[in-house]
Amino acid sequence: MTDFGKLAVPVIVPALDEDFAPAAVANREFKALCASDGKSEPLVIALERNNGEISRYETVCFSEDSEFFSMNFLYAEGIVKFLLWQKGGWRVYVGGPEAIGNCMKVAYSENGSRAFDAEFMGGVYERDFEVVVCSADEVPAANESESHVGGNFNGCRIGFDLGASDRKVSAVIDGEAVYTEEVDWDPRGNSDPEYHYSEMRKMLKSAAEHLPRVDAIGGSSAGVFINNRPRVASLFRGIPKDKFESKIADMFLNLQKEWGDVPMTVLNDGEVTALVGADSLGATGVLGVAMGSSEAGGYVTPDGALTNWLNELAFCPVDYNPDAPLDEWSGDRGCGALYFSQQAVFRLADKVKLPIDPTKELAAKLAEIQEFLKAGDDRAVKIWETIGVYLGYTVAHYADFYDLNHVLILGRVTSYEGGNILIRKAREVLEVEFPELAERITLSLPDEKARRVGQAVMAAGLPEC
Repeated sequence: MTDFGKLAVPVIVPALDEDFAPAAVANREFKALCASDGKSEPLVIALERNNGEISRYETVCFSEDSEFFSMNFLYAEGIVKFLLWQKGGWRVYVGGPEAIGNCMKVAYSENGSRAFDAEFMGGVYERDFEVVVCSADEVPAANESESHVGGNFNGCRIGFDLGASDRKVSAVIDGEAVYTEEVDWDPRGNSDPEYHYSEMRKMLKSAAEHLPRVDAIGGSSAGVFINNRPRVASLFRGIPKDKFESKIADMFLNLQKEWGDVPMTVLNDGEVTALVGADSLGATGVLGVAMGSSEAGGYVTPDGALTNWLNELAFCPVDYNPDAPLDEWSGDRGCGALYFSQQAVFRLADKVKLPIDPTKELAAKLAEIQEFLKAGDDRAVKIWETIGVYLGYTVAHYADFYDLNHVLILGRVTSYEGGNILIRKAREVLEVEFPELAERITLSLPDEKARRVGQAVMAAGLPEC
């Protein structure tokens, strides 16, 4: 490890990952070292999105005359990457020592180590991505916006939730689900846009058959959505870029027309997870973390609103081990998708050599592993305990970037006893390593029904009508 990486030494080591280097510990120790060194200065990072909206993050770094100055680069790189996937932006201001800003500029260049991130953000906001190197006092002020959505359950509605291994749909009348359907599917492995379109049609028709009429349609889906248009989504990663723009980008708008232009709202599934959490807990300041085929995140502010941030926690770095698992899409190591998802379960199942049929589809493969868990197999228990330790350290990491009172976890990975194990181990980490957070932040699970289909029902209440 680098000197910076050596700061990330956890007190509680995951049973199946002795080299885990939690970002929360590294960043905490980095800032403590800055304070004791006496040679530090401000590091201010801002991200600009559409309509001049700006998010701002203030921290510290070592001054150029400090012997620890070289630690700044990996620290800043992790912070910038996290902020990009949490907040989103096509322009990043790096205010501090010029060498740090120049390092970020190279990393996020066309051939740099973060080229994927730069290209992704450029695609989301349809702007050329850029890094602005400046002093801390030249970083622009924050300019954020919030919106209050959801909770509109009057009338006859359809709600859906699209994951990478299954899709769910609910028919809802005045807030009560009268029909719910779960169907396994494989969107990521299909390059034909018509497959996606026909599956959506079948899904909506299936729910509509249980309603006297359709007043509104709400959707929860993996990916980044702007005005009901997917800009980038793992569900459609098999679609060629030209077909994505011509067939997929306006898919939900076209479906809305087919259904008589009834009100329709489609949000990132993480945002709907957060709404489920806020509703079930009767609380605000809620971060929802959905552990499905990947990791999805959403946030309800202490004021009870949604932000226009990306909250794509799947790509946020959580493990600074240089040999951490590699994400096949972004090509980066140590990101949330490999720690809080079915992918994490499969990765750890390989370590304990559970006899799993590799030819099965994702949902069936997870169910097979969960059978071992239900039987009390120690190998399976260690899988969920390891993910629980990951979760505890990562909740502490998230708390550096979100104003949190509650964290709600749900998704297929949390089903059966798995969710209770995750919560137990995560609480243990917080109590031992971050006692001040253990007192402030509540970790919660919804009931079994809400874990599996709650997002579809909640999505039905997104549109106003």
